[in-house]
Amino acid sequence: MKILRAAERIAQPWKNGGGVTREVAVWPPDAGIDTFDWRVSIAEVQSAGPFSHFAGIDRTLAILEGRMALTFADRAVELDADSPPFAFPGDVPCSGTPVGGAVSDLNVMTRRGRCTARVERIAGETFSTAAATIVVAPTKMTVGFGKEKLFLNCLDAVFDENGGTFSLPGAHKAFIVFF
Repeated sequence: MKILRAAERIAQPWKNGGGVTREVAVWPPDAGIDTFDWRVSIAEVQSAGPFSHFAGIDRTLAILEGRMALTFADRAVELDADSPPFAFPGDVPCSGTPVGGAVSDLNVMTRRGRCTARVERIAGETFSTAAATIVVAPTKMTVGFGKEKLFLNCLDAVFDENGGTFSLPGAHKAFIVFF
């Protein structure tokens, strides 16, 4: 188990050059944008524009703060911090437009045929994991991991690749990514 501190993340330019993202975790460790099996990142979206094209990649997007409209050739979807995580192929053209101000989002990408991910918003629960798992704290909170208490700041994450038991006290909400 490892705590991944938001304060230690380095801003990286988007693949299409339209903004920046901060990588939470990637597998295998130190994999590049063209070689990862999975990647979790957090982006700040200030203005409308096309999403980067990722051939052979599946994406899941969850809004941490704000509201965003996604436009595809055949549909439009509006997401906010209460919406469930939204999955879509990374190689399908998509544009995003912040609605009413900047947006912060959690982006989970997996290489099709090598890995899959399930992203859920959880609240006040205890859950067990059997494989690689990342928990992202959208606010400052304490997370239980086995008998340990982990103190997380806003946007910190916990990465566990061995399976274990996590618990969220009270009404705290977090995102969990199962690989």
